[in-house]
Amino acid sequence: MPHSAMKLLILDRDGVINEDSDDFVKSPQEWLPISGSLEAIGELTRAGWMVVVATNQSGIGRGLFDVDTFNRINAKMQRAAQDFGGHIDAIFFCPHTPDAGCDCRKPLPGMLHDIARRFHADLAETWMVGDSLRDLEAVVAAGGRPALVRTGKGKDTVAKGGLPEATAVFDDLAQFTDFLLKRQAH
Repeated sequence: MPHSAMKLLILDRDGVINEDSDDFVKSPQEWLPISGSLEAIGELTRAGWMVVVATNQSGIGRGLFDVDTFNRINAKMQRAAQDFGGHIDAIFFCPHTPDAGCDCRKPLPGMLHDIARRFHADLAETWMVGDSLRDLEAVVAAGGRPALVRTGKGKDTVAKGGLPEATAVFDDLAQFTDFLLKRQAH
């Protein structure tokens, strides 16, 4: 039974929280926060939101880095968020390559359904913030609310068009957070 009072927000990682790289973020040193993103996570935490990351990480399946390195990158991200009063409640990831045939790789909704089950969340009430069409397609397929940021691949995603009808577009995670918190106040 979904718990309607829970405020759950799902974020893509690369391009939303931190700078994206066409060569993959392969080490803690390569993980660089996008300006304002850590402050936004702090604001969300203080406002009672649970923040969960849902990220495709095919670099693991491609052998570019291992799960231990991925965990060290995420530990850096979590410490950085804590420096701004933020907390990331969980990190879900798909380690598979695009041709692996899994159901957890976005744009398929498997990872989001898993998050909803584990957090007893109603996806119809849940926003996911991403920077790519596959993030938006995944949240729409899962029955959630899509938000696109223009950071990371977001500007190119907007320029290509074809966004799902209900997609809300923001400059960055900080602007989305302002929108969400103002909406919550009413």
